[in-house]
Amino acid sequence: MNAYMNQYQQNQVMTASREQILIMLYDGAIRFCHQAIAASRAGNMEEKIGRIAKIFAIITEFSNSLDHNIGGEIAADLDGLYQFMLRELHKARKDPGEEHLKIVEGLLVDLRQTWSEAIEITKNEQNSIGLEKQDKTNEMQHQVNHLSAAG
Repeated sequence: MNAYMNQYQQNQVMTASREQILIMLYDGAIRFCHQAIAASRAGNMEEKIGRIAKIFAIITEFSNSLDHNIGGEIAADLDGLYQFMLRELHKARKDPGEEHLKIVEGLLVDLRQTWSEAIEITKNEQNSIGLEKQDKTNEMQHQVNHLSAAG
């Protein structure tokens, strides 16, 4: 069963759009936060640190993938937020409590929601543009047909 699940997940990632991969990464980071909090509550520091390492890797990748030339101020703000989360994760490694992990989790949930909304808005705008182009193409085809019939 595990081999089938791994193959399914690999196929899912390989066929996903960049936007879908971004959301999957946020989902993974949030899931690892939940697991790190649960491990902390159970007193399993080894698992907690392992999950924190996974969150750290995802957030580091988010930070490294920012294009400051295109993103400008938004990229700079996101990078600052990512760096804050990385500092909180570093503190969470040493702190037996959950406070730092909950801060990171809350930020990840908010960012995931924001990205989901931005992706949906972009998709709707692209669909509107596609419909407008289709309407123009249909209109032009109608005119060509009308001229052909008249000629």
